[in-house]
Amino acid sequence: MVPTQFSVLIVGAGPVGLVLAWRLTKAGIAVRVLEREPILEPMLRSSTWHPPTLDMLVEDGLTKVLHRAGRITPTWQIRLHETGERAEFDLSLIADATRHPWRLQCDQAVLVRELEARLCAIDASIVRRGAHVVGVGQAAHGAFVDWVPTPLDTRSVDTETRPSGPSVREHASIVVGCDGARSMVRDAIGASFEGTLYPETTVLVTTPFAFEDHLSGLSGINYVWAPDGTYSLLRLADVWRVSLHPAEDESIEAAQHPRRIAERLAAITPAAAGAPIGEMRPYRVHQRLASHWQRGRLALAGDAAHLNNPKGGMGMNGGIHDAFELSDALAEIAAGASLERLERYERRRLPVARDDIIAQADQNRTRMWEPSLDGRRKLLANLQALAADPVRCRAHLLRTSMIDGLRRSKTLA
Repeated sequence: MVPTQFSVLIVGAGPVGLVLAWRLTKAGIAVRVLEREPILEPMLRSSTWHPPTLDMLVEDGLTKVLHRAGRITPTWQIRLHETGERAEFDLSLIADATRHPWRLQCDQAVLVRELEARLCAIDASIVRRGAHVVGVGQAAHGAFVDWVPTPLDTRSVDTETRPSGPSVREHASIVVGCDGARSMVRDAIGASFEGTLYPETTVLVTTPFAFEDHLSGLSGINYVWAPDGTYSLLRLADVWRVSLHPAEDESIEAAQHPRRIAERLAAITPAAAGAPIGEMRPYRVHQRLASHWQRGRLALAGDAAHLNNPKGGMGMNGGIHDAFELSDALAEIAAGASLERLERYERRRLPVARDDIIAQADQNRTRMWEPSLDGRRKLLANLQALAADPVRCRAHLLRTSMIDGLRRSKTLA
């Protein structure tokens, strides 16, 4: 079956897929989003919004929505736990390059809920939840997705196993995979997903405990060297998100025990030993890049195309930047441009993901896992000197805030 009008099927209703759907809908392009999860479950995901992403989302008041639910953080720090010494980076130095010279801490679910509500207000059929994709393909004049309804109680089933029942085939002019690390669309275009699984596991917890009352000079975003490894503290509107790393010989089950969480929080400050815990999630971190992001009428964006260490908070932001570039490409194709426009999308975004996002996130991780106190002190001294030099610090912030990468992508033909 050939679509009667230009249309796009998007697999995945996370922030990347929904930003893409929203922009295409505004451009007058028929869109359908398929999402495996029947409902949007609360889950600890990305929470850092960088300045250029906030600039992009100003349109239609989306940035205001995030600001109402989040917390502005004008500085970020790298700290040495034992002494409280720190290097602090002030984003006001890049105020001439962005309308939002700060990071915003806000759960990504805020944007997901807002965009899904807006799309469903236009047409309740745009977002189809409970659609487990089992096949993707294309032909000369169109592409398709096969999906099977997901059981309502997904907690009682293996979500990696195909649900029973007949599949539904939907057709479109283009299919875009915003379907994460196990992307079916990536498999369909034959892309490899080479990279590394980092050895450490992170346990992410939230707590309303006021760390700022106990750690001198704390910022809203803090990456901390500790005697037993490293941890991070990120302040959202009403909770702190704390990233903890189990000891080398500690099982992930043991690391999640409430008594062990209390011990780890007490190591940050003794007063936190009895802190109430909200959400908790363990996760492993990958560094991976798809070998190619498009073939014919199939394309990738976000985690389906690239995964990186979360230090620096660039993964979700990079995916949204993909969505903006890809939506521009698809709008041009809908207006009559050839499918080769997707090749330019790949040429612009893949190098940035490789060189500006993945490489930088890996450097951030390597720095925070420096094992020796002497090595940490040397790194801290270098970072303090960098933060004290306005010219060098501004260049550093343009890079770490993802502005340089976006600028460079626009120069790639």
